[in-house]
Amino acid sequence: MSERVHLYLRGAFWILVYLVVTLAPLFVLLLGPVPAGRGFWREFSVALGFSGLAMMCWQFALTARFQRVKAPYGSDIVYFFHRQISLVTFVLILAHPLILFVTLPETLQLLNVFTAPWRAQAGVTALLALIVLIAISVWRKKFKIHYDQWRVWHGVLATAAVALAMAHIVGVGHYVDTPWKRALWIGYGAIWVGLLAYVRIVKPWLELKRPYRVEQVTAERGNTWTLALRPEEHAGMTFKPGQFAWLTIWDSPFLDKEHPFSISSSAARPDRLEFTIKELGDFTARIKQVQPGQVVYLDGPHGAFSVDRHPHVAGYVFIVGGVGITPVMSMLRTLADRGDRRPLLLIYANKNWEAVTFREEIESLPNRLNLSVVHVLQEPPPDWKGETGFVTTDILRRYLPAEGRRYEHFICGPEPMMNAVEKHLSQLGVPLARFHSERFNLV
Repeated sequence: MSERVHLYLRGAFWILVYLVVTLAPLFVLLLGPVPAGRGFWREFSVALGFSGLAMMCWQFALTARFQRVKAPYGSDIVYFFHRQISLVTFVLILAHPLILFVTLPETLQLLNVFTAPWRAQAGVTALLALIVLIAISVWRKKFKIHYDQWRVWHGVLATAAVALAMAHIVGVGHYVDTPWKRALWIGYGAIWVGLLAYVRIVKPWLELKRPYRVEQVTAERGNTWTLALRPEEHAGMTFKPGQFAWLTIWDSPFLDKEHPFSISSSAARPDRLEFTIKELGDFTARIKQVQPGQVVYLDGPHGAFSVDRHPHVAGYVFIVGGVGITPVMSMLRTLADRGDRRPLLLIYANKNWEAVTFREEIESLPNRLNLSVVHVLQEPPPDWKGETGFVTTDILRRYLPAEGRRYEHFICGPEPMMNAVEKHLSQLGVPLARFHSERFNLV
């Protein structure tokens, strides 16, 4: 069985698992006896609430970075699904009280925090926590919430919303009145608590047991810095070229101040990991201050952006912009170390010639690889004879191999560039399944 077919089957399996665990509470509602005096709309609103809560519980599994779960799809797709299904979850949960308020106006009195029973207070507070969670996630940049602060509040509000919603169900009591119903919600609660313990305690503890030490900090072109790490008394990390890891510097893994970066070194040399990081924000601006000998921690590898997922194709095309070169450098270095002689094309867009990260090494790689390189500069020097401006359909048409349908295409760079390149490739007839993007849009 080919690796691609194997991944498709695994992907279908996890989709089936997700559907089963999110729909199970509905079956409990449908199969069990209906409490006396409760009409259709009341039961329908409860069904929506059950579905929403089940989805909320399993949101923790989507962000827990289980490699076996994410492998068939890649982190970008899983996080995209997490964001979209969060909005669906919010709508389902919000519909629960709104339907009750419209069909049973007397339930509006449950909004009075001074007279409402505790079970209603728990439900209202859970909904408020969810509203704030959605708001700070959708409008994080507008509210100018720092990424680290957002992660803390995201975890606190999500935990509070699920815990209070569970308390609301227990307090109402209509659907936990039989042993097998109680077993279902106890099981959901246990899994949810287990996921929290795994993410907040087990994983950080495992990272502490496998530290890395900074061996070298190197300035690169394009206002970027390369951190070279050596494993400290362990074998290191086996990864696929193009994957990424979450990096913790200056803090304990328990403090949840990690950041995702692509590995730029060769996968053929797992005893030395390199991360090439561009100065783009508060955290990345401090990378140049890291000192050799400093201890850091890694959680990885993650991601599906790798040539190793497509080992039997005729060749590869890489279309990158700026610091998007980092996962591609890992792939190129790995292919060179393996002695791979398949045809490769690198189209590399930058603002100017001095900003071309890894410029000298890229110029030397054709000595080790069957590699063609095309630079595209927005602000070329006066004597420049190469491509200028942005990566356009015309540029791609000039350089893409005629048998491009047999190649895999990897795209990484600023999001507007990736969106444009994906559109250009589609216009040129490259099948959607033949190009892959790495966005790092995790919020």
